[in-house]
Amino acid sequence: MKCCFLPALHCTHRYLKGCYGYKRISFYARVSDLHTQLYKGPGTAMANPLVAFTLIKRLHSEWLNVVYSNEALENAQALRSSYEEEEADLPKLEDLQGAAKGLMRLQDVYALQVASLVRGRFQRVTDGKPIDICMPTVSVPLSGDDCFLVGKVAYEQEDYYHSVQWLEESVRLFRGTRGEWSPENEGTLEDALDHLAFSHFKVGNVSYALSLSQELLHYDPMNGRVLQNVEKYEKLLGADSPPRGTGLRRPTSKHLRTRDTYERLCQTQGSQPMHFENPRLFCDYFTNDNPGLLLMPVRREVLSLQPYVVLYHNFITDTEAEDIKRLAQPGLRRSVVAAGEKQATADYRISKSAWLKDSAHSIVGKLDQRISMLTGLNVQHPYGEYLQVVNYGIGGHYEPHFDHATSPSSPVFKLKTGNRVATFMIYLSSVEAGGSTAFIYANFSAPVVERAAIFWWNLHRNGQGDVDTLHAGCPVLIGDKWVANKWIHEYGQEFQHRCSLNPEE
Repeated sequence: MKCCFLPALHCTHRYLKGCYGYKRISFYARVSDLHTQLYKGPGTAMANPLVAFTLIKRLHSEWLNVVYSNEALENAQALRSSYEEEEADLPKLEDLQGAAKGLMRLQDVYALQVASLVRGRFQRVTDGKPIDICMPTVSVPLSGDDCFLVGKVAYEQEDYYHSVQWLEESVRLFRGTRGEWSPENEGTLEDALDHLAFSHFKVGNVSYALSLSQELLHYDPMNGRVLQNVEKYEKLLGADSPPRGTGLRRPTSKHLRTRDTYERLCQTQGSQPMHFENPRLFCDYFTNDNPGLLLMPVRREVLSLQPYVVLYHNFITDTEAEDIKRLAQPGLRRSVVAAGEKQATADYRISKSAWLKDSAHSIVGKLDQRISMLTGLNVQHPYGEYLQVVNYGIGGHYEPHFDHATSPSSPVFKLKTGNRVATFMIYLSSVEAGGSTAFIYANFSAPVVERAAIFWWNLHRNGQGDVDTLHAGCPVLIGDKWVANKWIHEYGQEFQHRCSLNPEE
């Protein structure tokens, strides 16, 4: 993500020194240092979700607050003009809220401690001790305002489990600065106390809500709403049977019935040991009896027999992967899922995707030919869908789902070539942590293997969907995950993959 307005900031430094005061100089110094040190290797820096979140927040709100501050109406005109030129391309509120939700998703799926995340560490508690589950190359701590924003996003969704944890850290950090306000901040200690007090009230901790509200009155003694809350809390605590706190409980999932298994498989960040003790699983050099592979067979690793899942190593070159990403980038849009006969965005699938026809570039046609040689299937449109390229950003994921259609009204049938019989997914990049493909009922997860491809059958030979193919794309913890999907349909495979009259096969 570029920051083209930084040179203008440098040009107006003489104005900053005169009227902004110490706080504005410190903001300039902090941003300048970040851009000269932290972003020397942008790929490395942006792989860390904490770094990416703070950059999105800075571009969306911190610069906005500094540029349009009442104290800088005249002297920051040059800076303001430069900012306005870039404003249309900067992150929107939706992007910032999505980044905050991504951090909370990572917190949940990987059982991360919020206090550790705030320090720039990725830790979970094991046997009562905090353990680093990964060590990012580049990391940053979060500020009180950063934590306030994440907590506020949860608060506005009435998700008090998360709002309490993030707002507690926000209050702690704001207290550490003695309530001093910086022009780039959206929140203050008073804001954090206000939101935290009500969050504790909603989870049943009335006595703590009262204590926080009383602290807030020290800063804003005439706040009528807070005064009413204090009176209400005191009455509740003085009742014959005062309410008791139930403790923080993570919200239940309305649609994710396999959440515990899904998260356990994601946390292992790889394959299950018991699964790979199966002596029937093997690795070999595979040609599929195709003349085009005789001189250069592909390294095949059979990951599972039921469902049948295979990993093909070194399927694509680095150059080809970069070409595919470059071709897809202009067309990337928020990924959608089937919703009846239509398609719509959903929180359980967070990514951006684009479709590439074989006419887009010769490399797309070459990949189709290579897939056909390995699988023996007809992948030409409409028997195979166009190549879908997907990018997973901060906390990007796809919760458990089937690739094949489970409803006759599914958009999958619009091609009029039957259901999706098989999936061929190419890994276009590596990730430092997370991002595994978890097969829920089969109880194993496959880590991202750069330049490899994973293949599985979605349907039994009788045409029925294989329930064991329920799978998920685990959230990317650190890294930038790119994949390319090729979905192959039933029709056109009559002589390549024969169907069966046996209803049990």
